[in-house]
Amino acid sequence: MYKYELIIFWSDEDKRYLVEVPELPGCMADGVTYEEALKNVQFIIEEWIETAKSLGREIPQPRGRLAYA
Repeated sequence: MYKYELIIFWSDEDKRYLVEVPELPGCMADGVTYEEALKNVQFIIEEWIETAKSLGREIPQPRGRLAYA
């Protein structure tokens, strides 16, 4: 399981949960349930990374959670 930050939200328009991966530009997934969206995004992250590798692009390292003082 990857450790990238995930932003998960419900879309009334799509009637699905949407998941964005801010550290991987354009990396998004969806699902009818919260759990399905999480499962789908793991697959999409793998695909994003494999595509970036095949194109010789840099793979961003997960930054972890930002801390505020």
